[in-house]
Amino acid sequence: MSTPTKKLSDAGVSIWLDDLSRQRLTSGNLQELIDTKNVVGVTTNPTIFAAALADGESYAEQVSELAQSGADVDEAVFTITTDDVRDACDVFAPIAEATQGVDGRVSIEVDPRLAQDADATAAMAQRLSQTIDRPNALIKIPATEAGLPSITATVAEGISVNVT
Repeated sequence: MSTPTKKLSDAGVSIWLDDLSRQRLTSGNLQELIDTKNVVGVTTNPTIFAAALADGESYAEQVSELAQSGADVDEAVFTITTDDVRDACDVFAPIAEATQGVDGRVSIEVDPRLAQDADATAAMAQRLSQTIDRPNALIKIPATEAGLPSITATVAEGISVNVT
């Protein structure tokens, strides 16, 4: 049976999900969307993660551990988000391998507060890439005038970039 998403996929459209959460990962929903809705990638950003974290339940144990270890809010958010992106990269790895990296990607945005600081943006992109440590991760960098040098520097480091 051909579904609308299958028809789109067959026509060459790469269907991406604009939503990632721990709940999607642990419940198997992300894999289900891959299997039934032809999803071949996922993107996230601070607003998406804020909504996921607001749920709280899926993150409660890790938040407690991070608080006990003395992590500040920024470090806790960095750890939580990179863990989710790494896990999503693993879910999409078979697609990335089958398509030689054309599909099967997971995108995470650098801290948008850095958008006017090219050096800080490039450093954050490198830190995200190294922490996630998956070949199918994309680092999303805002396309501001100040961000252009950070995009160039990040690509020069061999890091895949998603420019928004």
